[in-house]
Formats: sequence, C-alpha cells, structure tokens
Amino acid sequence: MSGPIGKPTPYIDGVDKVTGQAMYTDDFRFPNMLYVGLVRSPHAHARIKHIDLSAAGKDPGVAAIAVGTEIPISFGILPISPDENAMAVEKVRYVGEIVAAVAAETVEAAQKGAEKIIVEYEPIREFIDPEDSLEICGKDEQIHSHTKEGKNIHKTAELRFNEPEKALEKSPFKRTESFKFAGVTHAFTEPHATIAIWNGDETLTVISATQVPHYLHRNLSKVLELPMHRIQVKKPALGGGFGGKSDPFAHEMITAYLSMKTKRPVKCTFTREEVFITNHGRHPTTMDMSVGCDNDGIITALDTDVIIDGGAYGSFGVVTSYYNGVLLQGPYKIDKLGFRTRRTYTNKPQCGAMRGHGAVNPRYAVEVILDMLAHDIGIDPCDLRMKNFLSENTLTVGQLRITSNGVRECLETVREKSDWNNRYGKLPYGRGLGVACGFFISGSALPIIWNRYPQTVVHAKLDFDGRIVMFSGASDIGQGSDTILVQIAAEELGIPMDFVQVEVADTKTTPVDLGSYSSRVTFMVGNAAKMATERIRNEMAKAIAKEKSVSAKDILFRDKKIFTKDGTLDIAWEDGVEIAMAGRGAFVESGYYISPKLGGDFKGSGAGLSPAYSFGAFISEVAVNPDTGEVNVEKIWAAHDCGKALNPLAVEGQIEGSIHMGLGQAVSEDMRFVQGQIMNANFFDYRIPYSVDTPEMDVSIIESNDGEGPYGAKEAGEGPIHPVLPSIGNAIHDAVGIRMMELPITPDKILNKVREKN
Repeated sequence: MSGPIGKPTPYIDGVDKVTGQAMYTDDFRFPNMLYVGLVRSPHAHARIKHIDLSAAGKDPGVAAIAVGTEIPISFGILPISPDENAMAVEKVRYVGEIVAAVAAETVEAAQKGAEKIIVEYEPIREFIDPEDSLEICGKDEQIHSHTKEGKNIHKTAELRFNEPEKALEKSPFKRTESFKFAGVTHAFTEPHATIAIWNGDETLTVISATQVPHYLHRNLSKVLELPMHRIQVKKPALGGGFGGKSDPFAHEMITAYLSMKTKRPVKCTFTREEVFITNHGRHPTTMDMSVGCDNDGIITALDTDVIIDGGAYGSFGVVTSYYNGVLLQGPYKIDKLGFRTRRTYTNKPQCGAMRGHGAVNPRYAVEVILDMLAHDIGIDPCDLRMKNFLSENTLTVGQLRITSNGVRECLETVREKSDWNNRYGKLPYGRGLGVACGFFISGSALPIIWNRYPQTVVHAKLDFDGRIVMFSGASDIGQGSDTILVQIAAEELGIPMDFVQVEVADTKTTPVDLGSYSSRVTFMVGNAAKMATERIRNEMAKAIAKEKSVSAKDILFRDKKIFTKDGTLDIAWEDGVEIAMAGRGAFVESGYYISPKLGGDFKGSGAGLSPAYSFGAFISEVAVNPDTGEVNVEKIWAAHDCGKALNPLAVEGQIEGSIHMGLGQAVSEDMRFVQGQIMNANFFDYRIPYSVDTPEMDVSIIESNDGEGPYGAKEAGEGPIHPVLPSIGNAIHDAVGIRMMELPITPDKILNKVREKN
C-alpha cells in the first residue's frame, strides 16, 4: 500500500501530550464554576438512620447540597443489573460509598462543607469474604434484596458441552489444581474527573474522563430524567483507562445533578485515594480447574469452578462471569468443556472490566496446568501446545467462529527467538524459561443494549478547502484510534495525513459509537471509517468521470493525485475536490459496522461472540533467588497475531503495555483490605512495576490478515496480556521447580514454596 496503512505512524496527539498542551478534563475552567465535595461512608455495610445537613447548609461557601433520595433512580453499564445509585439511598454497601455531596465556591470550601454533614449509621453484618456470600443469610443482611435463595450471589453462569466430567474420569493424564488471584486495579495516571454545565437553553453538557460517552449519555438521561436530546457528553484527552473508565459513575451523575440544581458549571476531580476506592478493577478470584490429556498430549476435557468477588455492585459482572469460562475455548481445541462461575456481592468497592476482561485469571490456570501435564506425559510444553491449537476457519464447541489464526506462527517465532529447544530445562538453578499462549475477542458481536442500530457509524466530510473531517464517536484512550481514523482516510483517498482532521467522542456532533471496551474500536470503527471514505472516493470519481469523460472505475487516488493508468486523466487533489463539489458544495458520506450474526441458540451463547479473535504466544525468562524469593523477569519474547498491523508502532506499544501491566499482576500488585477498608490506596503501597522493573522485550507482530477486519486487522490492545502472567509462572517452575498457584508471586510465597520443596 502506498498510503500510511501498515507503516509505523506517530499518534496525531503525541506532540500535544508530551508538551503538556493536551486538554484533559481537569484542565478545563469555566466562569462561576463550583466544586464538588463528597461525604463517604466509614462503614462497609450499614443503614443510614439520619443525615444532618444543617451545619453545611449554613456555610457561606456552600452553594448546594444533595443526598441520595433526590436522585434515587438506579443505573449501571449493563441494563440487566442496574443496581447502583448516585448516592446511597437507604444503606451503604462499602467503605467509601458516597452518601451526600456539596457544591461549593472552592475545592477547600467543598471539602469543609462535606465535613460538616453528619450521618448517623446502624451497622449491618459485613460480607468481606466471598465464601461468606455463598451462605444463606438473613433477609435484612442481604447486600441487595434482589439476590436469590437468601445468598449474596449476584450471578451464576454455567455451561457444559459434551460431558467433560466423564471425559476427565477416563483421561490417562489429569490435573486438578486450585488457584487464588488477588484483586488488582487499573492504576491509570489521570484520576476520574467530570465537569457539568447546565446551559441557558436548559440542556446539559458533561465533559468527563470516560471510555463510554454513549453509555454515560444514556445513564445520565435515566438518572436525571432528562431527555437524551437535551444531553451532550464530551470526552477530551484521556489519561489511561484500561477498562476502569468504561462504566457510568456515581460522581458523573452527582456533578450533573448539582449543575442542574445550581445552574452553574460544576467540577469534580478525585484524589488518588478516591480513584482506588472507586476501583472497578479485576475481580479477586478463587478457581478449581481440571484438565485432562491422552497419552499423546491431546487435551481431552476441561472443567472449572470459579468464584469471583464482585464487590458491592454489578458493573460488568454478568459479562465477567461468562468470560471466565467461554474464553477458555481457545487457543486450543477443547470439545469437552464445562465451567461454573459464581459472582458474589461483597461489602467492598465493586469490580468490573480490566484489560483482558474476564479471561486473564483463567488463562493463568489453564496454561500452568498444561505445563504440568506436559511434564507428567514427558512432552515439551511447546510441543503439547502445538498438538492442540485450533485451526483457522473453524467453530469451537460453544460455536465461537474462528476466522484467521496465526497462533502456530506466534509460538514458532518465540520458540526460535528464545532458543527454547537448547535452553529450556537446561539453565542453571535459579534461571528458567516459561511459555504460555493466549486468545481474545476483537470486539463483542453483541451490543450492551440490544437494538437494531449499527455498533458504530463514521461520517466523512469533504469541503471546499480540500480537507477531510472524520466524525466518530470513538473514544481514544491512548490506544491511537484517532490516528487510525486519519490513516484510513489518507489511505483511501491518496492524500497526506495532514489533509485529514478528526472530530471525536462528542455525543452532540458525532455519530454513535459504543465506546472503548472489548478491543472493538480499530476493528469496528476501522471498518466504518473505510466504508465512509470509500464512499467519498466513489462520489468524487463519479463527478470527475462525468466531467473528464473517463470511466469512474479506472480512476485512481494516490500521492495527492487523481489519475488513470493510461494518462488520460492526471489532476491534483484540489482540482478533483473542485469538480466533485461543483453545483452542490460540501458533502458527507457515512460508513457503519454491524457484526455478522453469530453463535448458537442456547442460554449464554452470546457470551464471547466476536467477528474475529486474536492469538498470541509468549516466552519469559526469569531469575529467581532461592535464598530471598526475589524474582526478576529479565526478558519476554512476545508474538501476537493482530491480523494486519494498521499502525505497527501502536501495536508494538500495546504489546509492551500489556507486558508491563501483566508483570504487575504477576509479581507485585494486590489490593489489600482490612474489614472492607482498602489499606494501600496510593502509588507507594500499591506496587505497580517501575521502569527499572520492566524486562527486556522482544516483540514480534504476526499478520494473519483477517477477512472481517479493516485491511485484515484484528485486536492488539487486550489479548497480549493473557500469556504474560502464566509464562512468568511457568518460568519460575523451570528456574526452581515450584508451582505458584497464588498471585501475586511475592518473595515470601516463593521462599515458602522453595523451603517446602527442599
């Protein structure tokens, strides 16, 4: 291709970000603006007996006060579990839940005003451990009244295909292992922030650090009882999300309500501690998994039972419950598969979606067990995996449609680059190699809210100045989707990228896009952008063909020229623009994407459906000090099948980011609670890896060119995290002969295991 597609391309917003010119939500200032102060619960579970607002109401710096009974309509990202309120109405369900809010003239006045609000509580039995939530309790003790059987179970997801239990009994080799995973959070740099403006025409504008402007728009309308056509949601530059900004949040509802109440702009920006309290991170998980193999190392069956700690509210939990099981259908062919996931409510901050949503912890378990089975059978762990890979153009047992599949090439690549055959099992004691593979969706085939609309629409506008403006609701959260829009338009129209500009993530001026989650944006928005700019090109070609007496199908657009191969036509881009606009002026063409109909007709069949799937294989090398338990991940060889790398620079960055995030969950990150109170709500005690902890990375981009994606592209934002954790765990076994079944793998755990072994 002659255009920018497939070439390493710096992000169009890169200069603004590194020079500090980019405008994040907290950077915006408006005249007469108020600031939000929040009253948060000190109890994990308690009834609200009385709220005394009198002292705060007399404070001259306080402009307005709000409590939960003023906006009691519940909300949530999933319409099947809208169980959260903007502020607690009758009771609080976790330490830090918002009970009341003030809007004041300064940040300091807002904090002081909130401190003057007195709340009287009556404590209720707390459910901190998910195991307690599985037991029957008193009706008045239930965290939510809608849970069944008198238990605090939010969702039970269960599917079974072809009696895996019987197949496991007959398997000559079988492993049943138990795993435990700590909760981790996103640790994005930019804190949550929202500004709401009640306009003179009685419309509401909300500027927010969100991954999902469309779903925030819908939930604001519901909670505030304001028609959708009177609401505008804008996402400015966003400083990281990783799933942690993909819900509508209580503070967004509160800020908007206070703006409506005061008729003034209102801003709410969280402290770092408040970001941790809000959480929505990866679920703490306990898991029992059984995997069987025959004598040749072919997987015979997999069965798993999972308990995930959802915290106090639903968030993405129903989806998470299914993803813990259905995303075990790849990258290996497993025809006898079963799972049960129980998501419990507990009196802690809610968990939600986080990079690699729902599949990271189960992937660790299955990859470690496969490693154990390879040792049991006497097969090289890479060879065992090679024997079991899904082929391309096939259906899994649960009817996930696999199109392109580059997993074999991924594993062959890292195996060769790491010199696996000569080094695995042969390094000195304390050093080891480990392998793992992964599999993930390229966007969910089903929208969160079922309707007949496309999953995304993109408008491309051509005007007299020769520029193309791409209008898209897509949310660039650092993954580079704004740049992809520009690349695609430049590619299709044969013009330099500086002729293309974007207007994005504004529900008033851009068409609907569902948001940045499920690795859907490049795939779905890319297809829509390609369609829109193809239509611009076709309209231009028709007009030029008519005026110049050539065939429209022979006209080419390349290098800022519009021409035919035989030389009959050879004009500049600007001349083509003038011809195309003659008699009608500027025009807009639209493109859209609708996922093909996929899946079966059984309950739960929609979970995990995607128009395409990504694959990957990683090998990690570690050094373990058996005397101290210290682990140093020294190098990771990563190969990821992204279909076609539209921007190899961005893909490489996504893989490197996945390695860094996966490393944190593997060896250091852990949200620690005491009686429901988070104890490490800061970047000093919550141990994300520093730059000095980051291993050397050898990244290989594998291109399988998927027929469903734009130019053959698939996802690369979340899938690469899945192999990171188990490849480290398996490398530790190669180094010192111990299996780590509990994450994070901290020095004390390693030391205990080494001592047990010796």
